[in-house]
Amino acid sequence: MGVAEEGKTPRRRRRFSKGLQEQEIAEEMGQKENYRHELREAIRQLRDRGLYTAAKWAAEQLVGLEEEERPVTPSPAFIRTDRGSSSSSSRRERRPRAGSHELLRGGGGGGSSYSTPLVGRSHVAAMAAEYETPVFQETEVEHDRYMLAKAYFDTREYRRAAFMLRDTPGKKAFFLRCYSLYLAGEKRKEEEAIELEGSLGKNDTVNSDLPVLAQELSSSQKNGTLDAFGMYMYGIVLRENGHNTAARDILVKSVDAYPWNWSAWLELQALCMDISTLNSLELKDHWMKDFFLASTYLELQKNNEGLQKYAKLQEVFPFSEYILGQIASGLYNSREYDQAENLYSDMLRYDPYRVDGMDIFSNILYVKESFASLSHLAHRVFSTDKYRPESCCIIGNYYSLKGQHEKAVLYFKRALKLNKNYLSAWTLMGHEYVEMKNTPSAIDTYRRAVDINPRDYRAWYGLGQTYEILALPNYALYYYRQAAHLRPDDARMWIAIGNCYDSGHLEMFDAAIKCYLLALRNNDNEGIAMHKLAKLHSYLKHHDEAAHFYKMNLERMEKEHNDGPEMMDALYYLANYYKHRKDFEAAEMYCSRLLDYGGPWYQSYRKFVPWFCGLPSLAWAFFFTNLDIHLPF
Repeated sequence: MGVAEEGKTPRRRRRFSKGLQEQEIAEEMGQKENYRHELREAIRQLRDRGLYTAAKWAAEQLVGLEEEERPVTPSPAFIRTDRGSSSSSSRRERRPRAGSHELLRGGGGGGSSYSTPLVGRSHVAAMAAEYETPVFQETEVEHDRYMLAKAYFDTREYRRAAFMLRDTPGKKAFFLRCYSLYLAGEKRKEEEAIELEGSLGKNDTVNSDLPVLAQELSSSQKNGTLDAFGMYMYGIVLRENGHNTAARDILVKSVDAYPWNWSAWLELQALCMDISTLNSLELKDHWMKDFFLASTYLELQKNNEGLQKYAKLQEVFPFSEYILGQIASGLYNSREYDQAENLYSDMLRYDPYRVDGMDIFSNILYVKESFASLSHLAHRVFSTDKYRPESCCIIGNYYSLKGQHEKAVLYFKRALKLNKNYLSAWTLMGHEYVEMKNTPSAIDTYRRAVDINPRDYRAWYGLGQTYEILALPNYALYYYRQAAHLRPDDARMWIAIGNCYDSGHLEMFDAAIKCYLLALRNNDNEGIAMHKLAKLHSYLKHHDEAAHFYKMNLERMEKEHNDGPEMMDALYYLANYYKHRKDFEAAEMYCSRLLDYGGPWYQSYRKFVPWFCGLPSLAWAFFFTNLDIHLPF
């Protein structure tokens, strides 16, 4: 190879590399454009069928896509304008992202491309044609009847809407008629519940329209005339009738046929009670599947997996408030309160009238005892929409933090009157009853929460606490085990189980030690397990093990600059431990540190302080040999 050829090779490589980069950018932009067309068509389809929650979700993801600015003059390629040159772009750039948070680093992989197949405009057009074409040709009169029925539906006159569509052909009309009947039955069920025992009382009322719907939808399914929306409706009816496996199967078919219906994904998520059920689902590859998996991971307390999924999704939907809220929720579940608080604060700065997810934000402020911030949040949501369940829950948290538990219960009850299946309100109201020493009401409230969602570990944990207060450790153990099954990596669950085994009623000390060790392996940041292990080993005369855990706890407290009573217990035990081992130098060191703290033991031995303060080690040895220091437990 000549010198001239050697000089050309790097240039060719640079040109080739540049060409690859341009091709990757073009593919990424084309991919986002496909997502944009899919979501726009999905919003129209969902809105036409009255699926407003799913339409709202799709619209949020549509806006969450990064805008690709087009030039005024025609151009064959997308041109991304400078963010500072446009006021709208500048506003969007200030929207918060979560990529800088520690739990998300390294979880997103490289690049924003997806392994799921791209869906282009041709598929969107086919989708529109499939879900707009009725079984029979729709006449103008029938279309007019559908529009009238849809107007009745929008004004919550569900039975009028269903009656108007009784003879109207077409899959869309069939779905809206079935959906209207279902909602009419749900509305009547709520009215009967209030008439019988009040909005919060237990009752056996059922949706009286379910049998008719089940028969009609089953017949359509056998005939093969159900589309994806009809299968979604059939899945809801099957779940209401307790046929969870059949409901799961039909919902999988629904999301495979039409993956943009987020409501169908949520129904499927509610039927995934554990990770094995989730893994058994045979779902087609689509980018909506990633949203479903991420959400279900968080629901099943697989927070790291969920956060990693959302980190990848955020590369494609960088401005999605839904993704940001889910990441904040995952950080809250992982007890990363500072990071979660920062995200929620950023979201409120961008969207000051947001209420969705703010109840979780109030939980964070409650745990951190941020009175001023929680008060500000409560006033904000009250002025925005005081009749939202989330708003009532936030105000309840505010009164709870102030110690006004009766008022807190009042607002949690208001939240449940607005939505009796609002899980957070049931659980938090149970906590308030525990604070008020009203254990029967606490047990009843926690049980209602578990009935709504058996995956809510907080309700199981609350039941365990309540039965522990009642000195019923066997019952408490059962509920704590349920909570630990849902949160096996949460040290608090294992500490609670260990406390039951360690109690005077059971005295199963070996089992308690195993539980405390599990808590220690699962990041017991508060050091409770260390102190429990030290005390338990001391009680069992395992002095070497007790000294080991006292040392560990002492090192932790020194790093945290925590000078509480546990530090004095550790110093007291270690001074005596090394005295009996004839290691008077170590005993002198721990005893000298012990003299710097107050406490009940100090009054007993203060008469010796002037005598040994300046003595050499031999005098210390004599002192320790003749002075028997008894342990405080």
